[in-house]
Amino acid sequence: MLRDALPAGLHGHRPESFRAPGVQPYAIWAILLLVLATSGCASQTVKLRASPRSPLVERFQLTARGGPQASDRTKQLLRRYDLHKEPSTDAKVLTRLTEIRATEPDEDLTYALAELSFLKAIKLELVSEAEALTLYWDTVAYSYAYLFDPQFASRRNPYDPEFRGACDLYNGALERSLRIAKKQGVFKPGKRLGLNTLGRSFQIEIVPRGFEWKGEDFDKFEFVSDFEIAGLTNQYSTYGLGVPLIAIRKKSGEEDPTDRYYPKALSFPVTAFLRFEPGAITAGEAPNTAGGSGATCRCELELLDPLEATSVRVCDVEVPLESDLSTPLAFFLDNSTLAGQDTFGFLRPDKAKEVAGLYMLQPYQPGKIPVLMVHGLWSSPMTWMEMFNDLRSLPEIRDNYQFWFYLYPTGQPFLLSAAELRQDLAQMRRVFDPQAREQSLDEMVLVGHSMGGLISKLQTIDSGNDFWGTMSDKPFAQVKADEETKNRIEQTFFFNANPSVQRVITIGTPHRGSDFSNNFTRYVGRKLVHLPAAALQAPQQLLAQNPDVFKSAKYAEPTTSIDSLSPSCPLLPAVLAGQHPQTVRYHNVVGRMKKGYLSRSDGDGVVPYSSAHLDQVESEVVVEADHVNVHRHPLTVLEVRRILLQHLREVSDPLHVPPKELVTGGVEDASLPDMRGQDPPGDGPSRGVEVLPYFEP
Repeated sequence: MLRDALPAGLHGHRPESFRAPGVQPYAIWAILLLVLATSGCASQTVKLRASPRSPLVERFQLTARGGPQASDRTKQLLRRYDLHKEPSTDAKVLTRLTEIRATEPDEDLTYALAELSFLKAIKLELVSEAEALTLYWDTVAYSYAYLFDPQFASRRNPYDPEFRGACDLYNGALERSLRIAKKQGVFKPGKRLGLNTLGRSFQIEIVPRGFEWKGEDFDKFEFVSDFEIAGLTNQYSTYGLGVPLIAIRKKSGEEDPTDRYYPKALSFPVTAFLRFEPGAITAGEAPNTAGGSGATCRCELELLDPLEATSVRVCDVEVPLESDLSTPLAFFLDNSTLAGQDTFGFLRPDKAKEVAGLYMLQPYQPGKIPVLMVHGLWSSPMTWMEMFNDLRSLPEIRDNYQFWFYLYPTGQPFLLSAAELRQDLAQMRRVFDPQAREQSLDEMVLVGHSMGGLISKLQTIDSGNDFWGTMSDKPFAQVKADEETKNRIEQTFFFNANPSVQRVITIGTPHRGSDFSNNFTRYVGRKLVHLPAAALQAPQQLLAQNPDVFKSAKYAEPTTSIDSLSPSCPLLPAVLAGQHPQTVRYHNVVGRMKKGYLSRSDGDGVVPYSSAHLDQVESEVVVEADHVNVHRHPLTVLEVRRILLQHLREVSDPLHVPPKELVTGGVEDASLPDMRGQDPPGDGPSRGVEVLPYFEP
């Protein structure tokens, strides 16, 4: 298939116009490896389970041939009241236990009623959902009473397996109740559910809590227990009360300027928790009747954000929430419109601009520091999901940071992508903080993989005339061009550091280029990549109007991102030696792998160590990983986590305010000679560099 996709003339011989000196017999592997090694997007999916996962299945033998079985302790309680001769789920047994509980409140009896109501509901659900629903609500109410009735407080033992059993019954019965409500179309914020249990009638309000989303933003819900993760390595969940859900966001129908930052079909974690009003289900209530009796009571089905709240307070008790952070993320990856943008963005940068830009997977959160993740060549934001999943599992990080992702057409030169990111960041600031009052937005951290590291670093550089000077000796003011072309060139080559960016982490970045960008791959790249018309026409028009504008006529030729990553690209030394404010801190991660047929240099298989290594950074670590996986490697994730925690400590320190002066190429002593135009620095030891002890360079 790849052979058929290559331009004519590359299938068995080189065209006469192609003279690539020094191309080795294994050069064809350059394209293969370029496609595979720079596409950091693995398949992220979830699988639908044959049946929902539940701890109650094994406990009560729900799928056993003999049918559901009550627990030994419940059977013992039935013997105590001489009710063991009847089937445990017989209506007479439930009625008699309810009558006893009305006069003899007891926690074991309350638990037994919760268990037996659930088992009877399981049997009835296929016959009558309405009757089963009533029994599921009974289970929820009895379990809630067991866990929170003040009468049982002195005897309640959280170490008793029965206590965890009550939690599982509450969660399991609530989930089955919500499944039926979903079928009926009433499981949505703003809707009301009717509940008859323990002799009372309840009205349940469905209330989102802790979300920046509005109630109308919730389109529908899926149940976490229906899915099995197949694409994320780690699954992060917590144990407690509540039903973990996947909420799918509904795109706003209004002209909301913030809507552009949220991808379609965005899903996020929710935990549903049913809260009864105090005293509503205390022991000693009359038996349940078909229509209920007494006054109507109010209770709330709270839809909680487990990324913001890990517990709820009930009856003066802090109760942990049951949650799952990873399955909703995997569900999003399986349904995201961002999937497939890696190839599309590389081959069709002319069309990919329609979907390019900044994206959020959670609402904008004032007060939280942005961490902007920038992918590399032939990739997309999906490549960050392993790291994102791991990082936000730490409460200290998710409580203080918000994660943003940049999608850009990777087929175009990185200098152009960096210019577009500057504009996108400025526009985002105008949308979310037009008065520029949010201090957290001025404490931004950028994390870039591969070419994304160059784009990230360019956000912290003052260009001066350095970048234009690599192309032309003529002052830009004297260049003749139409206003649109001149503005586009000026935005690309002349820029100031973004004062909001305080820290940059580069991972597997070709600071001095990659040998995989050679004559062969550059030639093929120009044949495959469809650049925007403006990028093709503007240089030629500029050359026609200004015959002496470029140092070389080759600079007027259309170039792709592969061209810009060549070790001979004049832009790379300018990025390496660029002037940046002293407020910016740099960190670096380098991948190294064993030498082999596809790895002929001392590096990650695509970027040699001599190119990925940086002097004068605050920290550098080396991990044993190839280019595809260096940003997913557990030790890379740990290093990014360490840096984020360090950043949090420093921005919280009022004394940590470095002076805003420029330094050159990361060298703090301004008296040092300017290294621009000279050979890249050597690979000797540098200040602040750490090599992880398990890997010897």
